[in-house]
Amino acid sequence: MIFDLDGLLIDSEPLWRQAEIEVFGSLGLHLSEWDVRQTMGLRIDDAVRHWWDRHPWDGPSRAEVERAVTARVADLIASEGTPMPGAVEAVEQASGSGRQVAVCSGSYAVVIEAALDRLGLRAAVSVWHSAEWEPMGKPHPGAYLTTAAKLGRDPRACLAVEDSFNGALAGKAARMRVVVVPEPGAQGSPIWGFCDAELGSLLAFDAALLDRLSH
Repeated sequence: MIFDLDGLLIDSEPLWRQAEIEVFGSLGLHLSEWDVRQTMGLRIDDAVRHWWDRHPWDGPSRAEVERAVTARVADLIASEGTPMPGAVEAVEQASGSGRQVAVCSGSYAVVIEAALDRLGLRAAVSVWHSAEWEPMGKPHPGAYLTTAAKLGRDPRACLAVEDSFNGALAGKAARMRVVVVPEPGAQGSPIWGFCDAELGSLLAFDAALLDRLSH
């Protein structure tokens, strides 16, 4: 059982948007909420490259900008991060059923650790993995394949739970079953047709769904 993190377990997408708007604004690149939503689900280096390619800036390197955004997000999560509806209960239910639970995130390690601590989920999560340590981020399946290896599981026996299109693609490309919990504006869209189930929130995550998709 492998959960994504941002926007699925912790309501950090607004914090990422805030951090990106702040950091890019300091570089003279004034992004709107709509702008930063376009890179949702991408690893931070891919998001930074996206804006560099379109509006290159003077001063800090891309790597320095990545670190600045990531550090700001980790600080915001530690001080004000809140769980998504049903998130803590879903993880604890999966863990309590005897299944191994993992977190696979495009966020860097410092953000994952801040979120797990903020949510109190360290004990419920067997392993966690960051796409920071992969050659490519989601939608490439590498992070999910490594997470499955850390669990000692065949990827085809794993269930991935995601909230973004790029993340769901990554899970499916790794040949996993995929449950998607899209943000409200994207719910019910035909783009999720390749997923095995779609939920309105993790409040709908229950034992019956877990049993149906975990075999």
